[in-house]
Amino acid sequence: MLKSMSSSDDHLVSLIVSSTGKSHLRQIHAVLLRTSLIRSSDVFHHFLSRLAPRDLDYSRHVFSQRSNPSVSHCNTMIRAFSVSETPGEGFRLFRALRRKTFPPANPLSSSFALKCCIKSGDLLGGGLQIHGKIFSDGFLSDSLLLTTLMDFYSTYENSAAACRVFDEIPKRDTVSYNVLISCFLRNKRTRDVLFVFDKMMKEVDGCVRPDGVTCLLALQACASLGALDFGTQVHDFIDGNGLGGALNLNNTLVSMYSRCGSMDKAYEVFNRMPERNVVSWTAMITGLAMNGFGKEAIEAFEKMLKCGISPQEHTLTGLLSACSHSGLVHEGMMFFDRLKSGEFKMKPNLHHYGCIVDLLGRARLLDKAYSIVQSMEMKPDSTIWRTLLGACRVQGNVELGERVISHLIELKAEEAGDYVLLLNTYSSVGNWEKVTELRSLMKEKRIHTKPGFSAMEVQGKVHEFIVDDVSHPRKEEIYKMLAEINQQLKIAGYVAEVASELHNLDSEEEKGHALTYHSEKLAIAFGILMTPPGTTIRVTKNLRTCVDCHNFAKFVSRVYDRVVIVRDRSRFHHFKGGFCSCNDFW
Repeated sequence: MLKSMSSSDDHLVSLIVSSTGKSHLRQIHAVLLRTSLIRSSDVFHHFLSRLAPRDLDYSRHVFSQRSNPSVSHCNTMIRAFSVSETPGEGFRLFRALRRKTFPPANPLSSSFALKCCIKSGDLLGGGLQIHGKIFSDGFLSDSLLLTTLMDFYSTYENSAAACRVFDEIPKRDTVSYNVLISCFLRNKRTRDVLFVFDKMMKEVDGCVRPDGVTCLLALQACASLGALDFGTQVHDFIDGNGLGGALNLNNTLVSMYSRCGSMDKAYEVFNRMPERNVVSWTAMITGLAMNGFGKEAIEAFEKMLKCGISPQEHTLTGLLSACSHSGLVHEGMMFFDRLKSGEFKMKPNLHHYGCIVDLLGRARLLDKAYSIVQSMEMKPDSTIWRTLLGACRVQGNVELGERVISHLIELKAEEAGDYVLLLNTYSSVGNWEKVTELRSLMKEKRIHTKPGFSAMEVQGKVHEFIVDDVSHPRKEEIYKMLAEINQQLKIAGYVAEVASELHNLDSEEEKGHALTYHSEKLAIAFGILMTPPGTTIRVTKNLRTCVDCHNFAKFVSRVYDRVVIVRDRSRFHHFKGGFCSCNDFW
């Protein structure tokens, strides 16, 4: 067969195009050399295009033998390098091409070179050079190239530059919008994601409409913000446009509803899914875990095993987290022992150990938790030590907390949050001298705490609040409502938990006043102000909620007969009738 194919270039090209195996392509190369057909630019292009994605090392050798490669030949190699482990070679080839032919024959060279910069993650300067060449070469009218340029800036977390490029695209399509949304999501500009999605929904001409990727990204943004109403709108769009059967979208819907604290809706989506994979079950188990439904998470895990689906590492993390958040010590240790025995065909990883340390810490078994950390097969990382430090804060164990901080310093991994945990530990036992010393050390090391904020969605719009916030346009009404709430709660027996306030103020009254305007309190007051009686109030907090705000939410749920759902850094708190789903341990 290989002997006969030299009789016809067309037949040869068809054989090249249909070839998939490396050995067959190398045989074809031998025939091309023997028949001199390798000299044909068209034949060589087809051969290289087929070979490069499958055997890059051999392609590099074949390409190096070409005395005068064309632009299309170079583009083929640059493209292959852009998806390889050596993208820098592709960028260097692009620069060589630039020196040889000015300007390049088409924008594909720049597009593939940009993808090399994206893949590398270490070629910011190279990408900036390419942007300059795009301008000088007159390629600003190429929408596909500009979309790739947007993706480059997104990768290097420069959303402002990506937006400027987006504005220059002459004809925007769904792909360019998706890249912009992805850029916003990557740079934590989640509210902008919702704005762009809403804009796409309202496109009059219908040329640019959200697709499955757009919906996936929008749902991730809704999950991050806790924007349940907007997420429901995206869900309606998915169902209304025939996208409801997509497995990845259904998995993301389960995750979104779970992270917005709406487990009823998460169950609804999960139960109607035409097919489920391990990601589906993991999303459900993790959602149940973060919402405090530990026993239900265990039931879901056992059902998954009965369906013949093997768990992944993330599945076990969700399961052990469920046991931790629900105080199921016996069950958690039992599953951990099964994991260590090899039943699930994996070994415990750092996340699994972190869950067990958290489980034991919450159960006031600090000595056992510390013992497990010391006996770990791998070296404990900063997350393990931080988990233990958090338990020290809850238990007021200053001695162990100081030891844990020393381990973090040894790892050179200490962060502002670690010092805050130790500050809280000192303050919980009234050791203000240590608080002052630690604050001085933080100032000396120039360690700044992460600012806390709370967000809530009202009528499809996300509102954010910080402590003592005066930026909201309805601030006067909010503060008036908060004063009224505080008055009602005091009548019901609420007293500020002054141990939550780290400042060594002179009186209990001063400490109580300092706690009054925390961000979650402002958000809850805004929710009561803006929503009808009986409406669930949902708040998302970027940090761990303090003890006083936790008590405040419990009293609000009882006095105002509201369900208050607060998602903090690690879990959900469902407040109803004066009680919290976390049983006051978080």
